[in-house]
Amino acid sequence: MGFEDRRLAAALAVPAIGQPPSPTYPVGLSIVVPVYRGAATVGRLVEALSALRPVGGLEVVLVNDGSPDNSGDVCRALAATARIPLTYIEHARNYGEHNAVMTGLRHARGAYVITMDDDLQNPPEEVIKLYDHARLGQWDVVYTRYAEKQHEGWRNLGSRFANRVADALLDKPKGLYLCSFRCMSALVVAEIAKYSGPYPYVDGLIMQVTQRIDSIEVVHLARAEGRSNYTMKRLIMLWMNLATNFSILPLRLAIFAGVAMGILGLIGAGVVVAEALVSGTPSGWASSMTTTLLVAGVQFLILGVLGEYVGRAFLSANGKPQGVVRQLIAASDRTDAGAAECPSPSDRKDTIA
Repeated sequence: MGFEDRRLAAALAVPAIGQPPSPTYPVGLSIVVPVYRGAATVGRLVEALSALRPVGGLEVVLVNDGSPDNSGDVCRALAATARIPLTYIEHARNYGEHNAVMTGLRHARGAYVITMDDDLQNPPEEVIKLYDHARLGQWDVVYTRYAEKQHEGWRNLGSRFANRVADALLDKPKGLYLCSFRCMSALVVAEIAKYSGPYPYVDGLIMQVTQRIDSIEVVHLARAEGRSNYTMKRLIMLWMNLATNFSILPLRLAIFAGVAMGILGLIGAGVVVAEALVSGTPSGWASSMTTTLLVAGVQFLILGVLGEYVGRAFLSANGKPQGVVRQLIAASDRTDAGAAECPSPSDRKDTIA
């Protein structure tokens, strides 16, 4: 039985509200953390997660996405000493956050999976709140939203722009804020893990699978160490993945642009004929060059959009990898504070009713 078959079989065994996860799942909750320049923070994150007691137990999956610092050494040490089951995966090079998340999802074993960054801006204490909201409400996906974001100003503007683009391109609930700190059921994880293309966009894949989506408000802290790994170039590439991998709206806009320019050309031709009839000599070089440059600009824009689609299709057909795993250290079979010996919902004080 393949990975997707095992995942789907597990997803069909979703427990009733308030009950511990099915024995089909080794743990109730998996936490996938893409690691990039996270050597200073990932240890503190794992330590904080180790203190949590989610229903059904907890495991952590760390995916080192070709980090240039010593994140790999730190993660390997954590895999050897962690008090909870911890899987370490190392990419052969940097592929991007969403590619790293996809790799982590394929190795997560929980009835629910939470994805979160390694920078400690999402307090680990909020994990239980997010997990219980998804589990008790039987939501397929639960996103988080922030009363106040602690990113830099330009990053906040970029996030708002990305969400506006997603509103236009994705079939997502109106007003839903897309965030990397999210919880997904095993059913959703099994489906989106089937995507093997080189340009994944996790939120786009989620919207293709389910509309049973909710969101909750959580705390957002200032970055503990360093600065954001997202540059303007990375954000633009993320927008391109969203626009060209999960929607054909740009192609339709290109059609509308072509129609609009055709109409303007007809209007311009009518003006030239009218002017020739009235004055005998139509206006010359300046108006002609303006029209030529305008039409040429729109044509090149349309060609660029078409080229982006064709180029991505070409790279996908040529087998460009989504991610290459250099090293895998699987979680041990320890059952301690984070595994099987977790209290039942009736014994827990921090379970959301």
